[in-house]
Amino acid sequence: MKLKTIQYAVQDGIAVVTFDEEGSPVNTMCLQWQDDLDAIAAQLLKDKDAIRGVILASAKSTFFAGADLKGVMRMKPEDASRVFVEIERIKKNFRTIETLGKPVVSCLNGTALGGGWEVALVGHHRIAVNNPKTQFGMPEVTLGLIPGAGGITKMTRQLGLMAAQPYLLESKLFGPAEAQKLGFVHELVDSDADLQPHARAWIDSAQGDASACQHPWDRKDYKMPGGTPHNPKIAGMLAVAPAMLKKTTRGNYPAPEAALCAMVEGAMVDFDTAMRIESRYLASLMVNPVAKNMINTFFFNMNAIKSGQSRPGSAPRYKPQKVGILGAGMMGAGIAYAQASRGITTVLKDVSADKAEHGKAYSARLTQARVDKGRMGPHDQAELLARITPTDKAADLQGCDLIIEAVFENRELKAQVTKEAEPMLAPGGFFASNTSTLPISGLATASANPDKFVGIHFFSPVDKMKLVEIIRGQQTDDETVARAFDYVQSLGKIPIVVNDSRGFYTSRTFGTFVMEGAAMLGEGIPAPVIENAAMQAGMPVGPLAVLDETALSLSVHVLDQTRADLAAEGKTYEATPGELLVERMVKELKRPGRAAGGGFYDYPAGQKKTLWPELATLFGKEGATWDLQEVKDRLLYRQAVETARCLQENVLTTVHDGNIGSIFGIGFPAWTGGALQFIYSMGVDAFATRCESLAAAHGKGFALTPEVIATLRKHQPVY
Repeated sequence: MKLKTIQYAVQDGIAVVTFDEEGSPVNTMCLQWQDDLDAIAAQLLKDKDAIRGVILASAKSTFFAGADLKGVMRMKPEDASRVFVEIERIKKNFRTIETLGKPVVSCLNGTALGGGWEVALVGHHRIAVNNPKTQFGMPEVTLGLIPGAGGITKMTRQLGLMAAQPYLLESKLFGPAEAQKLGFVHELVDSDADLQPHARAWIDSAQGDASACQHPWDRKDYKMPGGTPHNPKIAGMLAVAPAMLKKTTRGNYPAPEAALCAMVEGAMVDFDTAMRIESRYLASLMVNPVAKNMINTFFFNMNAIKSGQSRPGSAPRYKPQKVGILGAGMMGAGIAYAQASRGITTVLKDVSADKAEHGKAYSARLTQARVDKGRMGPHDQAELLARITPTDKAADLQGCDLIIEAVFENRELKAQVTKEAEPMLAPGGFFASNTSTLPISGLATASANPDKFVGIHFFSPVDKMKLVEIIRGQQTDDETVARAFDYVQSLGKIPIVVNDSRGFYTSRTFGTFVMEGAAMLGEGIPAPVIENAAMQAGMPVGPLAVLDETALSLSVHVLDQTRADLAAEGKTYEATPGELLVERMVKELKRPGRAAGGGFYDYPAGQKKTLWPELATLFGKEGATWDLQEVKDRLLYRQAVETARCLQENVLTTVHDGNIGSIFGIGFPAWTGGALQFIYSMGVDAFATRCESLAAAHGKGFALTPEVIATLRKHQPVY
């Protein structure tokens, strides 16, 4: 029996169900698979008396990928009841197979995530190939969903309410060895070829053993590990769980809350009722806009970047063997660590040997912390540190495939180090600037080969921040951009590719967030309102706190540089109200930021930072009023407007770079799916209408031109 997504055969009294979706590299729970599963369940019932057991296997290189996410993107709110019926249909077939009274074995030849892991859990006995690259688990919450084909109910009943939380609420994944320790995998084998012989052997051994044909939770003597919610100890911990979850989600992410509800409510009832509760929660999430936003960006957009859709040309894949870094400050030291941890020989140059050594010491501190926690061996640490050569001599850069300058944001200084270091490049090598704001085309005038000059903008701290912005100058060729893209991926980071402009995409858009916050302060809106509204909207920190961390003096330096650059072109730069307030903080009030002792916040030694009390005196206005939702909207919409402008101006060339860049580069709330998905989720017309009212009340920063609106419509994704 061969269906479009499943093959069925009986061999020696054992039914072998092989998942093999036509025309797809992976198996998914598409509608055709759901139809085919109906047929398989019916066939197994028909063959029940003729078979001794069932094997679930895969003809793909992985076991099973999970749900059909494109189908989720097409759902509407009114589809919730239909979705519930479809989820229950899958579960009914799963229950038919696992309550057949025959031993069922899942043969896990590779990764099984989300719905794929739920397919694996149908088997009473699970055998996995012991490959450390294989991943199991439930990442649904990271996509705004929850496991709904039995995953929550079964994981909770296997591990208990408290132990299951990291795997269900935080999407913690695990490999075959950990799966065996948790009791989810019963045997590990060395290769795919070993799976079915071991499965058949277990089925043979299970004949006549009724318990082998049941899951633990289906047995009469089953007790939930750790106890049910009625247990006083569990009840006490569950009483604080919603508050702790709210602290993390700020009420913007319905999936973790739904998962916790399904876990707790399901633990108080019988198995079948728990499964229905789980289905209801999943159905409501699948038609929720937050799920669509997160699926769009964290699945489709992220895969577009990983697969190289932003990588231009057809140059072969590339990884530099030796890379030089100019400047051993916080940024240069972080890049050195990122490279050395990925096996790249690194030359870290500064003006003095002491400064270069200090930069290398950063990697020593990071690795020592890992050694102390048992996450790294001393030998591995020594090897990593040996890859970093600190120096004050340009000659030590000889033969580098890539040199990255990471010196202070000063055009003359950058030109000087470029001219000094560029001749040291190996034949065919290329040069990059880590500037965060200065246009690459201007910096490239110091290069002898501007076509081999590119921007590679890391974010601080480099060891934690995943995004890297690659900036194509006016003369940068495709091969250089492609090599920069490959280099970033070789560091395990996420590259986005943008075209040149002042501030590029991330710094330019991020600047609108912090300056809108400063502008509101100048209007008399209290600083605590601004900071808390930003975090309630989903930003990681408030705009005033960010300005302090990045240094108000740096913002003023960028402002001065912008004025000077435009003056040289015969133009005048019109500073925004926020920029003027920040300038006053630095030049008049002498509050340049955290590193210099204080800015919008005070930083008492050994104590928690507090907002500077003088802010209310200096900027408060008698009778000032505000609306909290309006404050939130200003902070989010201002960034979305700037992102839309970047798309219209061709600074951004793809929607996926804008969404991923906004979330991973500037902390735009993940629940929105990114700055462009924020627009598309509400609809371009609705966004334009809201922007019109914001522009009327708060200035041209919110104004959308007809060209921007037309560009948004042109790039709207279709699923």
